[in-house]
Amino acid sequence: MSKLVTKITDRDVDFSQWYTDVCKEADLVSYSSVKGSMIIRPYGYAIWENIQKILDQEFKKTGHENVQMPMFIPESLLNVEKEHVKGFAPEVAWVTHGGEEKLEERMCVRPTSEVLFCEHYKNIIHSYRDLPKLYNQWCTIVRWEKTTRPFLRSREIMWQEGHTMHKTSEEAKAETLRMLKIYENFQRNILALPVLVGRKTEKEKFAGAEETYTLEAMMYDGVALQNGTSHYFGDHFAKAFGIQFLDEDNTLKTPYQTSWGVTTRMIGGIIMTHGDNHGLVLPPKIAPIKVIFIPIGTDERVLSTIEKIASNLKEEITYKIDDSDKSPGFKFAAAEVKGIPIRVEVGLRDLEKEEVVLVRRDTLEKKSIKISQVQEEIEKMLEQIQQDMYNRALKRRDEMIYDVKDYETLKDYAKNKPGFMKINWCGNMACEDQIKEETGLKSRCIIENEEATGPCIVCGQKATKRIYVGKQY
Repeated sequence: MSKLVTKITDRDVDFSQWYTDVCKEADLVSYSSVKGSMIIRPYGYAIWENIQKILDQEFKKTGHENVQMPMFIPESLLNVEKEHVKGFAPEVAWVTHGGEEKLEERMCVRPTSEVLFCEHYKNIIHSYRDLPKLYNQWCTIVRWEKTTRPFLRSREIMWQEGHTMHKTSEEAKAETLRMLKIYENFQRNILALPVLVGRKTEKEKFAGAEETYTLEAMMYDGVALQNGTSHYFGDHFAKAFGIQFLDEDNTLKTPYQTSWGVTTRMIGGIIMTHGDNHGLVLPPKIAPIKVIFIPIGTDERVLSTIEKIASNLKEEITYKIDDSDKSPGFKFAAAEVKGIPIRVEVGLRDLEKEEVVLVRRDTLEKKSIKISQVQEEIEKMLEQIQQDMYNRALKRRDEMIYDVKDYETLKDYAKNKPGFMKINWCGNMACEDQIKEETGLKSRCIIENEEATGPCIVCGQKATKRIYVGKQY
């Protein structure tokens, strides 16, 4: 089928430009005079609203409550946990004046909120009865990125950040993995993204964390996108802030902490995993509009048939009727670039046969359906599209995962084969650094269900871990 939208660069020719074209042509974002930031347009924001709605329900099912913390952090507060602030220092944006007056103490615009939550927890946690504290925040943060791209990296980021406190280390570790599982299920079952899940290396873990777990998605071009993280902090922050509680045995103890978060980066992951040369391809479960009806002509019988079909759809099947005065070809292209999962075409010739035409966005396959069977067919087709999108992404990902046994092959693959490489690693940071410096590949996560056998791919010493390495966005 010839491409109806001509403003989108071929993704196999220039993937970076293709991505930018899709973001703009699908009306997801616009640029402004605010350098490094983006305007998320209504259609892009509607996708984020669906993400928020579904995840927020999952958080609340597990007992988490939403709160709102300040946007600004005094420098003295940020500096309480030295390892943490060191990790963010290069990206911190500082406020030095209020109006025309210089501030006595400069404040940063929050890059993350661990210290704010800790200060608050110190004031409200006194007894074992106050634990656990299960809080989440939907907000924006600021990180002064040098290179920005819509959804992937910007100076102002929309995200959620969970921050919890627990009586014991075991409870906190269980929380870290529980939230990781929620993210994993969401990305696989709702976003149709077959993510790899594992623990970060010491070098790549979050500043101040004891353990960081990550969800790594592979994009169409074989490059990794870190699509969410969950951190176990131990009691480092709690000790730094002097947070203590009186336990049942009447002794003072220090609680244990977690944090976890995902961002609008997931929208970038959807685009780069599922999109094609016609534009967006949205998984039905996250699509703001699941079905678009396009009348062929202006005959009243066509419009009344569409309205009857649409009114009988289940409430969760969101739809739009494009009755604008534009040509059918233009409407088809507009629906395709926005990634609407199902297009329903209805004309007088179809009505004569008591049929309508259903078009799947993911494959662009057309199917004529009897009007009496349309509602049932739409429901089945939406489920099939969701599953097929996941299966295709999983197949492509698995085809671009390579088990690499020696360093020369790793260097060759880094240049010539996009994807993830599974390697043996001794656990030494020097070998990890060498891989990054000489190949451009970074460790993505430790493969925790595979035992290392044989030597480290870099130094030849006994390997202690199996890890994925790959290029990243």
